[in-house]
Amino acid sequence: MANFSVDHRLPTWRRIALSTWRRGDDPTIYGWLDLDATELLAYVQRVRERSGVRITVTHVVGKAAAMAFAAHPECNGVVSLGRLKRRDTIDVFFQVAFDGGKGLSGAKVDRADGLTVAQIAGALEAQAARIRQKKDTALQRSQGILHRVPGVLMGTVLRVTEALTYDAGIDLSSVGIPFDPFGTVMVTNVGVFGIEHGFAPLLPVSRIAALLTVGAVRDAVIAVNGEAVVRPVISIGGTFDHRVIDGHGLGQLSGVIRKILTDPARELGEP
Repeated sequence: MANFSVDHRLPTWRRIALSTWRRGDDPTIYGWLDLDATELLAYVQRVRERSGVRITVTHVVGKAAAMAFAAHPECNGVVSLGRLKRRDTIDVFFQVAFDGGKGLSGAKVDRADGLTVAQIAGALEAQAARIRQKKDTALQRSQGILHRVPGVLMGTVLRVTEALTYDAGIDLSSVGIPFDPFGTVMVTNVGVFGIEHGFAPLLPVSRIAALLTVGAVRDAVIAVNGEAVVRPVISIGGTFDHRVIDGHGLGQLSGVIRKILTDPARELGEP
């Protein structure tokens, strides 16, 4: 018989995960896009050179996601007490790893659909620097509070704060819990870990309906004008709450994202 021991050295985000997900009932659907990244990589390089800001593919993906939700606001929703509530802003949450990938936090860029890629990168970099230096961001303060909660009570505390925030509409910022900290869509770069394809689970207490993973760019043989050529290819994985985004909505969102990422200069404009 196997022996088991409790690991008491877990970071806060993993303790939250352990206390949140349950077996069984799960409305998640998945999808992915494999895209020719030739124009995307060239665009990122041009924006870096002309803006002086350290732009990455992830920033462009976040901007594309924001524009997709702006084009299809019916997908920008939250499930609450058997109802679907619509968000009135499009905010993108970028996951940020620190401590060599052992720690996980993130930063929300508000109204990202109205920002340029350089503005998104600048806003995110300011918050990411604070996270990696372990300074006091709002989300880290809330994680600090949760870190002191015993594991047996963690799930209850999370579900109560979730209900107060999304069902009762109460802003708990005064007690250290930021209001709707994850926004419309979450973006995470799994490519930094060498992963080419990946899906990530939705965090139930976040009430977020979409999560995009950005894979590592790789060389692949694809068809271009009827000929097989080697091009840089990137995979964008998507996890969605089927109660908010169905197959039709997923098709609408992915169409906008594909259009932007395959020709960002045309869709976003030159910097």
